[in-house]
Amino acid sequence: MYTIAALYHFTRFTDPAAIKPALLKLCLAQKVQGSLLLAHEGINGTIAGPRAGIDAVLAHIKALPGCADLEWKEATRDHAPFGKMKVRLKKEIVTMGQPDVDPRAKVGNYVEPEDWNDLIRSDDVVVIDTRNDYEVAIGTFEGAIDPKTQSFGEFPQWWEENKDRFHNKRVAMFCTGGIRCEKSTNYLLGQGVEDVYHLKGGILRYLEETPAEESTWEGDCFVFDNRVSVGHGLVEGPHELCHGCRHPILPADKMRPEFEQGVSCHQCFHTTTDADKDRFRERQKQMHLKQERKAKLRGSL
Repeated sequence: MYTIAALYHFTRFTDPAAIKPALLKLCLAQKVQGSLLLAHEGINGTIAGPRAGIDAVLAHIKALPGCADLEWKEATRDHAPFGKMKVRLKKEIVTMGQPDVDPRAKVGNYVEPEDWNDLIRSDDVVVIDTRNDYEVAIGTFEGAIDPKTQSFGEFPQWWEENKDRFHNKRVAMFCTGGIRCEKSTNYLLGQGVEDVYHLKGGILRYLEETPAEESTWEGDCFVFDNRVSVGHGLVEGPHELCHGCRHPILPADKMRPEFEQGVSCHQCFHTTTDADKDRFRERQKQMHLKQERKAKLRGSL
């Protein structure tokens, strides 16, 4: 059984590059896989591995400067959600492209999952989904506004173009685990918006703690690992990933004429070139050959 831990923490790392070697070495030694991002503003990522390995890595992260109060969300899976371990250095642990945004200074009002439904059903509240368009497409909260952004970095421009729609409204925002809301609420406060709220722990905590019969969530929640999506109780959803565009698809979508395993789906068939598709086919071929070699090796042991 694999334990999956999704985490982020805003703190000040004076030298993120100095943190990387020991963190990566520990993950590899503990057979922990996944992806961790390091930047001057903190750490972000999702990792999976044996219980003891995850505990060791989380303890190491908590010992880093300013990370003693690290929080994370856990789930389990009976097979590996990642194929390898990556620790990468980035300018931001979630890219917004706003140098003045600093969640360590101030963020919006945290709303616990049990209080979220009452808030978003209030007449004077506007609810904004801060995630990317392909994430929103498979699930969101009832009545939420979809900015239709392709990346989080587009959110400030969308807000500037639409802010007059929300005059005299309280603004409630949410995202998968909370990290994008930390930045977006700080950004709105900096823009002069006074009443800003966000869902503590994000959608994942809401789905973990809120009974389905009491939920205002509709659909599934996209996650950035091989589970692809989860539902209430963080049960793995029905979605798979198109390896042409990295967007979620349903099993029924594989029956559409635009679908080709590892190459395209109905969402990207008309947006990628023939050269792209040839490259993806070669990648798929090499992946298949690699899997065959591994199977033969296991069979000879």
